[in-house]
Amino acid sequence: MKSDPATSAAPLRALAGALRSSEPVRAAPAPSAAALLLEEAADLLVVHLDFGAALRTCERAWQGLAEEPAGASLEVKCSLCIVGIQALAEMDRWQEVLSWVLQYYQAPEKLPPKVLELCKMQEPGAVVDGVRAWLQDPDNQGLPEYRSLAELHLQRVLLPLGLLSEAEELVLGSAAFSEKHRLDALQAISAARQQQTHGHSGSEETRALNQEDSSSHKFLSLLTLLRQLWDSAVSHFFSLPLSKSLLAALLLCLLVLRFDPASPRSLPFLYKLTQIFQRIREAVSPPLCRLPIQH
Repeated sequence: MKSDPATSAAPLRALAGALRSSEPVRAAPAPSAAALLLEEAADLLVVHLDFGAALRTCERAWQGLAEEPAGASLEVKCSLCIVGIQALAEMDRWQEVLSWVLQYYQAPEKLPPKVLELCKMQEPGAVVDGVRAWLQDPDNQGLPEYRSLAELHLQRVLLPLGLLSEAEELVLGSAAFSEKHRLDALQAISAARQQQTHGHSGSEETRALNQEDSSSHKFLSLLTLLRQLWDSAVSHFFSLPLSKSLLAALLLCLLVLRFDPASPRSLPFLYKLTQIFQRIREAVSPPLCRLPIQH
């Protein structure tokens, strides 16, 4: 009678288990001081909401990491940066993020992709140079996160800042973009260029209209001033005695019409002028003694 294979194999498994249990247990490596400080910083950030203390704890951890080999604890370094950036963001100190991170990584192109992505959350103008250096570094162009970071840089930095030529160079010069992603990016750049052109033309038209309005306003102001001066001159003119009014009118004709009062052709005009002023004086003032007028 054949035995059950599972039953016959049970002693062997038990023996193997006994042998494994007799092996010395390997102790897990003790966490480094930087890792312990990382846990403390995360606890201060998430549980206690003490953002200043969390940032200071990250800085203490970085001081300890400076004594370790360059390639050690890369994940701990990245995590410390993430916690520190979050603490700065909670304190509304986004403008300090990039400079704070660069004091530990020295150069933008050395930043881990996760840290660089968080740095993009601040103002586009503050990160454009750093992200440009990171994307141009040959060591970063082979990373799997390169395309997503390039697209993020395109949408959040280059297009909002109007750097369309640089955007085209990035899309056309990078092998990380597939044909579909490249076509979509070029369409977005084309739409941004059209919007930029319409914006420039609209601003020029608005500027021209403002200049026309300003010229019209100045012209109307000049006409109003001339009218006020004319009204003032006329009121002053009529307040003069008749003889002075005639003399002022004669001088005005001499200046404006430039005719010779001694010429015989000027006598009819002077006669008409005298009659006009005589009628005006009679209309605007009590009756005066009329002067005899020789024909």
